[in-house]
This record gives sequence, structure tokens and C-alpha cells, in this order.
Amino acid sequence: MLLLLLAYVGGALTILSPCILPVLPFVFARADRPFLRNGLPLLAGMALTFAAVATVAAVGGGWVVAANQAGRWIALALLALFALTLIFPTLADRAMRPLVGWGSRLSEAAAKGQAPGKERIGPSLLLGVATGLLWAPCAGPILGIILTGAALSGATLGTSLLLLAYALGAATSLALALLVGGRVFKAMKRSIGAGEWVRRALGLLVLAGVAAVALGLDTGVLARLSTVQTFALEDKVARSLRAGGGSRSTAVMGGPDGALKLPDEGAMPPLRGAAQWLNGATLAPDQLKGKVVLVDFWTYSCINCLRAIPYVRAWDARYRKDGLVVIGVHTPEFAFERDPANVARAIADLGIRYPVPLDNGSAIWNAFHNNYWPASYLIDAKGRIRYHHFGEGNYEVTESAIRQLLKEAGRSGLGAAASVETQGVGAQAAMATLASHETYVGYLRARGFASPGGMKQDASADYALPNLSLNQWGLAGRWAVAAQDARLERPGGRIAYRFHGRDLHLVLGAPEGKPVRFRVTLDGAAPGADHGLDTDSQGNGMVRGQRLYQLVRQHGPVRDRTFTVEFLDPGVQAFAFTFG
Repeated sequence: MLLLLLAYVGGALTILSPCILPVLPFVFARADRPFLRNGLPLLAGMALTFAAVATVAAVGGGWVVAANQAGRWIALALLALFALTLIFPTLADRAMRPLVGWGSRLSEAAAKGQAPGKERIGPSLLLGVATGLLWAPCAGPILGIILTGAALSGATLGTSLLLLAYALGAATSLALALLVGGRVFKAMKRSIGAGEWVRRALGLLVLAGVAAVALGLDTGVLARLSTVQTFALEDKVARSLRAGGGSRSTAVMGGPDGALKLPDEGAMPPLRGAAQWLNGATLAPDQLKGKVVLVDFWTYSCINCLRAIPYVRAWDARYRKDGLVVIGVHTPEFAFERDPANVARAIADLGIRYPVPLDNGSAIWNAFHNNYWPASYLIDAKGRIRYHHFGEGNYEVTESAIRQLLKEAGRSGLGAAASVETQGVGAQAAMATLASHETYVGYLRARGFASPGGMKQDASADYALPNLSLNQWGLAGRWAVAAQDARLERPGGRIAYRFHGRDLHLVLGAPEGKPVRFRVTLDGAAPGADHGLDTDSQGNGMVRGQRLYQLVRQHGPVRDRTFTVEFLDPGVQAFAFTFG
């Protein structure tokens, strides 16, 4: 419901965009007539027609991409075409001339037969249809980029409702403009020159992006720049829609024969919308018939996911021959986790052998109405979701549910349970001594920041370390703090955190590919035996890629400690602290 509301508000704001200017003359031409019989039908017809035209583009694009991998190249070609129409308006006019001509003919037909004082709804509705056809080509290049991007990551029929809400929002703002009069149009017309330059600049950027993606150039930078500013907001909206929408784990109770009670939670959603699949080809629904399926949502820099991976990996190895299909849906949290090369490297390092769809657009995540990393869903041989668990833990119950569903599917002689080895970063958290929790470095979700003067958003600034209390942290040196991360601009920058836990991890990246040297101290001294996997006893380490780094693992009594990391080279990005 919230997404629909936001789409409606977004549509209402389009009246501030030059894109809607070609529509306004048709709307204001009827400003002197009764609103209920003229303005309202016109706006309704315009909204419905626009939503229909845009839906054809969205759903059609999704079908093309779902057909085969060639659809990806078709979508890239469409992106290039849309970019050219932004750069060269005359090209857009030629491309859309048949549709605009039809709209003009409908407009002329609607103008006939209107005797003064005897207005009918039909002609105004027809004029609204015509206006909608004119509006769709007008907005087409910009919306085409959005819709084609959706096609690359999967389009659903729910897109139709969002587009309709968007169109109704625009119609509402136009209705207000009708009541105010033509002065709004005159004021907006003055902005059309700047709008044209914005369209052309956007077209050049899109065209450059298409070329880079098609040639496979610098995918790390593209992943970092693609949605770094917008993904956090989109994710926050999705989370708010699903907040409180389900229990952490399916309620399971022993039945009379000692079996688990696994309720029917609905049909398994389709696995559509992945950018690509690693460790195997796309799994179609008919390939999963008669199989027990474990869908595990994860992302490779999430410490909770990394601690759950050994169990998922062991279940895959133990029960694959018995008919279990494990699918590790990789839905990124940070922009760099969208880079297929980064994910492929993490899969190899973690020893994952089951198929991994790259859910970069959160299409599968949203289809499951998921809200957690990690999250496990068990689907029986009939395609029904029978069990879920959010977060770490509950591994024994999850494996028992796997075995029970395999037995329901006719498998027998399952033998002993899986053997799981957890070590390194995959070792389970020491929850009894843990008093520090996940902390983001980017300003959108930062908390506990204590450097004097606070954060300077999207700007370079010099910071100094304060005296820290428990669960406070700070920066020192020249940093540029963005929505998701902080980037060091000069050598010698530091980050400090006062924490209480056995393990301390920090998600770091060196996006230019140049290694960044660092040195860790605990309470001002070398960590010694308490160093992490990515440091030595002197605290020395190297950032070589974008991932989670384990910097501290204490072996003695856990107490409040002050962690400090100094980066000897510039360019490092810091994303989030996690503890265990």
C-alpha cells in the first residue's frame, strides 16, 4: 500500500517536470467547461491510457528477458535507443510519430459534436485517451529507461498498479492545475529549456553506461555508482511495507507420531528477475517439480549469512542425492555486492556449489515478501512453502523439516544428519558476551558517531577522534561520508570503535583495485593473539577487495575494548561494523 502511495505522490510531482508540458495545452483547452463532465473524464482517460501503454512496455520487456539470455542484449539495445531519443528530440518525434498521429486523430474526433451547454462524458473521455497517447510518448524516453531497467531485473504484473497510481497522481495534479487555470502552464513553460539540457545529459550518461555494460568494462565502478543513492531508500520502503509481516520462524509442534507440524504458507513464487545465475543455469518451475527446495536468501558481506552458510552448504552436500535442491538467492545490501565478479569470487571462497541467482533488482526477494538476511524457505514436492526461518540459529529444526519433507516426497533411508564444520568467519557468534551490534558507517543509517562537529554529508571534511563510550565510534583524517560508506581521501586516516564482543568485523573496499594497507590496535597496542583472520599479531593487514574483513577475534575474557584501524594508503571505503 505504501509503494502505491509513493507512486501516486511521484506522479503528482511530474507536474513540475517539463515532460508533462505537451499534455497541458489539451488539458487547459477545456478549463472553461464543467469539471465533472469534461475535466474529470479527460483526466481519467489519460491516466488509464498512460498506464496501459506503460504496462505493455513493462510486462512485454519482462517476457523478452525471461525468454532467454538474448533478451538482455535486446534490453541494452532499447536502452541505447532511449538514450538517443533523449539526446536528439527529433529522433523521438520520428520514432513516436505513428502513435502521436493516432492520438491527434482521436483528439479531433473528440472535439466534434459538443454543443454549448450539452457536454457529454464520452468525447471528453476520448480526448483523455488521446492525451494519454500523447503523454506516453512524451514521457517515454525517461520512463523507458526505468522500465527497461526493470526488465533486466524482472517485471511483474504488479507494475501495472504502480504505473496506474503514478498516472492517477499526475492526473490529480493536473486537475488542480485545471482549477487554478492556465497560469501554471505559463510558469512551467519557462523551464523547458533547462529540461532539454537535462534530458540530453542523461541520454549521454545512459549511452555511456550501455557501452560499458555491453563491453563488460569496469563492472565494479558501475555497480558502485548504479544505485548507491537510491537503493537504501527503496530498501527502507520495502522493509516498512513488510515490517511485522511474519514470525521469525514457522511454529512447529510435535504431532502424535513425533513429526513436525509444518503449515502450508502458500505457493512458491516464481524465481524470475535474476540478473544472471551462477553455479548453473536458470532453474525453471518444471525442473523443481517433485523436489524439496530450500531457498536461502543471503548476501556475501553479511556476517549473519556467513555464519549460516556452513549449514546450508552441508545440507546441500548431504541431501542433494535424496532430492533436495538448494538455491542461494543473492540479494545485495551494498552496491558493490551487485558486481557478478565480486559474488563469483565470494562463492568460490566459501565453497558454495549450489546454484546462486543474482537478485540485484530484489525481484525474488519481493516475490517472497522477504525482509531478512539470512532467510530460509522450505518448499515441498508439491510446490508449497511449508517452513521458514529468519536469521541465524534453529539449524536442528530446519534440518528436521528438510528430512520430513523429503520423506513426504517418498524418500527413504536418509541416514544420519549432516555433519557441519564451522570455523573462521563462519564460527557461531558468542551471544552470551555480545553487547555491540551492527553499525553502518554511511550517513543514511549511521548511529553512535561521536567525532566533534558530526558528519558532513556528501562532502569532504577533516575529522578527529573523541573519547569514546561503549558503542560509540569516530573518524580521524580526511574522509568523504556518503549515504552507504565513508571514503578516505588522504593517507593516515583512522576509524575507532569502543565495543564489547568476541569478534569485530568491518566491511571494507578498495574500489580502484589498488591494495590499501592498514594497521589495527586494541586499546592502543598490537592485538597479539586477539588478531582476526585478516590481520597478523602486529595488526597489519591489506584491503584487496570489497568484502567483510575479520579484524579482531578475542581468545581471553571479553570486555570493553577500543578498536582502532589506521589506513596507510588513501582510497579505502568503510561500510559497516558487525560483531560476534
